[in-house]
Amino acid sequence: MAKKYLVILERGEDGSYSAYVPDLPGCASCGNTLDEVKKSIKEAIDFHIEGLREEGLDVPEPTTNCDFVEAA
Repeated sequence: MAKKYLVILERGEDGSYSAYVPDLPGCASCGNTLDEVKKSIKEAIDFHIEGLREEGLDVPEPTTNCDFVEAA
């Protein structure tokens, strides 16, 4: 069964993007465009989980949530 992990996407000062997964420490990626970083973080998540399984380690459950708060 597929799991959904929260991915944090950030735009750098130079216009490039980075992404990381709070529930998978060490799982991060970067790209020149938003589409590129979304594709590469998906690949990074798959690779990260595969590595955990190969090492016989538990794959963390997704627990991080997000919400937006409006501020003045």
